[in-house]
Amino acid sequence: MRPFAPTVRRLALVSGLLLACAAPTRGAASEPLPGTALLTGHDDLSEQMAAGIGRYFERAAVLSVDGRAEFWRPDFSSPTAYDASVAPNRARFTRMIGAVEPRLPVRDLDYVGTHAAGAPLAATGAFTVHAVRWPLFDGVHGEGLLLQPTGAVVARVVAIPDADQTPEAIAGLGPLVAGVPAFARRLAENGCQVLVPALIDRAATHSGNPRLKRFTNQPHREWLYRQAFTFGRHLIGLEVQKVSAAVDWLAAQGGSDPAARGPVGVAGWGEGGLLALYSAAVDTRIAAALVSGYFDRRERVWTEPLYRNLQGLLREFGDAEIAQLVVPRTLIIEHARAPQVDGPPPALAGVPARLGASAAPGRIVTPVFADVADEFVRAQHLAGSWRGALQFRYRDHDRPAGSESDRTLGPLADGSLLAFLQRLAPGVKALAAAGPDLLPARAPATLAARQERQLGELERYLQGLIARSRVVRDAFLWQPTRPTTPEAWRAAMGPFRETFWNDLNGRLPAGAPALNPRSRPILDRPAWRGYEVTLDLGQPGLFAWGYLLLPKNLQPGERRPVIVAQHGGGGVPATVIDETPATHRTYKAFAVQLVERGFVVFAPHFPWRTSDRFFRVNERKANAVGMTNFAVLLEQHRRLLDWLTAQPWVDPQRIGFYGLSWGGKAALRVPAVEERYALSVCSGDFNEWIWKSATTEWGNSYMFVPEYETLNFNLGLTFGHAEMAALIAPRAFMVERGHADGVGIDEWVAFEYARVNRLYNQLKIPERTQIEFFDGGHEIRAVGTFKFIHRQFNWPEP
Repeated sequence: MRPFAPTVRRLALVSGLLLACAAPTRGAASEPLPGTALLTGHDDLSEQMAAGIGRYFERAAVLSVDGRAEFWRPDFSSPTAYDASVAPNRARFTRMIGAVEPRLPVRDLDYVGTHAAGAPLAATGAFTVHAVRWPLFDGVHGEGLLLQPTGAVVARVVAIPDADQTPEAIAGLGPLVAGVPAFARRLAENGCQVLVPALIDRAATHSGNPRLKRFTNQPHREWLYRQAFTFGRHLIGLEVQKVSAAVDWLAAQGGSDPAARGPVGVAGWGEGGLLALYSAAVDTRIAAALVSGYFDRRERVWTEPLYRNLQGLLREFGDAEIAQLVVPRTLIIEHARAPQVDGPPPALAGVPARLGASAAPGRIVTPVFADVADEFVRAQHLAGSWRGALQFRYRDHDRPAGSESDRTLGPLADGSLLAFLQRLAPGVKALAAAGPDLLPARAPATLAARQERQLGELERYLQGLIARSRVVRDAFLWQPTRPTTPEAWRAAMGPFRETFWNDLNGRLPAGAPALNPRSRPILDRPAWRGYEVTLDLGQPGLFAWGYLLLPKNLQPGERRPVIVAQHGGGGVPATVIDETPATHRTYKAFAVQLVERGFVVFAPHFPWRTSDRFFRVNERKANAVGMTNFAVLLEQHRRLLDWLTAQPWVDPQRIGFYGLSWGGKAALRVPAVEERYALSVCSGDFNEWIWKSATTEWGNSYMFVPEYETLNFNLGLTFGHAEMAALIAPRAFMVERGHADGVGIDEWVAFEYARVNRLYNQLKIPERTQIEFFDGGHEIRAVGTFKFIHRQFNWPEP
């Protein structure tokens, strides 16, 4: 986008708008609004706003390190006291990673892929290998390999490969992957009973729907992440639960004699290192964890793949704080090279870019040694009395930690494996030599079938949550809150409104109170004038920006109703006043129509840009600190309403919101929180939102497109669009829906709206809500909605 003034001049040329010069001229026409300073400069305020939001959340991530202490109250007086003191942190972390589904008990392993139950796939003199699976919950299993020592078991281990390694690669059945040694085999050769789970990989083979002929380049991990996130689940949590289920079985081996059972440990590299760390943090039965190729500072977690995105992680946890959940049990960090992930799989050939390149950006790189060392020192400091439970292994221990060179070790070097094994079995003095036996590789088709099976189980489970979530939302909001009177309903929604704001969207901390309004005239029509206005949000780099349209026939002391006219994604405030044919087809210059009907109109900017580097990546930055882009948008509207309600020409009891597309999203979320909006019109967005967000059975679902920023963690179990409308009630609410609008399907829109209509009827205010279906597409119609606004605000129609 070019700077402001040229953009408006082009608009003036094609629409007949009269542009006030960007440089002030003499006379009243060049004066700013009373009570505002003159706005100067020609910056692209849309670009400036988006960049400022990104910098704000990056700064919040850095500052989060010092703020985490407020969440912790460690008691180092005894191991039991310590575990109790960090139990609330552990519980929050468990919910954060989505490890929330109740698990089935694991009593036995199922042997798969062999003719005789328990027949090994391969054997050496030291151990046998079996293909096994174990239950997680209904319809979902862990699956992988069991390495069973032929002699006495000295310890029991869950060995976790990277996502792009198979269990066979680390068990010695076939070639190594990425040069990582067969560490599960090394552990089995040294007397460990080892379970190796298969992880969901980073290929995109099955990321789509063959029935719909819709495919994406999303890694399988992202494909499942997107389905899970809306329901407070996460692929990380699901795989941690597979590890915990494996621990169930391992911990029960050896009968009733605790000495025969032996301790259980976890070890992993890459994505397996992440899961080893997280599993040990969640499951206190794990006596020792070896984490290779993962530990680092996480303030730039937003640059990593989307499937590592955890809502609110940095507010309470970096890797050092997660280590705090492991001690006083053993945690060994091996500074090893990470898996090389330069981005998602390539875009699909012959597929429109919006579908074939829908995967989110994100890289995995080997962290800088100094950063890993600094995070480990932080972990030691936080561990207090238990710092001896932490070990840091890297190349050339005798050199200064700040020395610049490759300090990576391994991955899973023998020395690291020995240190890990000695924590589980103190009698072990050295590792046995690696066995010479070559084990047969399994058929690629067998491994591919297992991956497809694992992916399919999780997808069926996650798709089943769509229907289950409606029941959960009913129990969350509708069942405990019976409609009686409008006033009682409004009061009852107060706690839900706070939850929606704080937990689902995020709330900016209080900033400086001064709005510092600035304005300049930009348009002069026979019936109205236009001004460009900016307001500070009291936080560095954050501001609100928009166009104010004022009728010229305002009388002294008269207070008019106001409509906030919100454009959609990729637009700017000028979009809603643009009368050129291309834009008019969608927006009908509805802001102009409204001001010419006598309303005061404010058209704020919505900072959604088509470039990945703005709104989309800003959502990742916001998620890391427990927020979303809407945290900024809500603060923009709070400040905007502070300013509008202070103006002598505004009736503060008659301020409405009307938005299309992303503006329609705002028309639900902003008035749901901000009660000073007395009316809301949602155009081109209202839907069975949870279904649209997560389903793989409809081609226009968000599952198939690049807009991963639309997903909100746990929204599906709390607030669909009907529940957001319930937060708006008893204020006026309307839906505008074109039959051909691809954002939804009439039947699902009507299904969701029926719950809203029922509520308003039960509150005995049916006249305050309405839906208009019309023969059109993704567009403002400005017919029934205008009548609705005039009626609700008691303002005469022309």
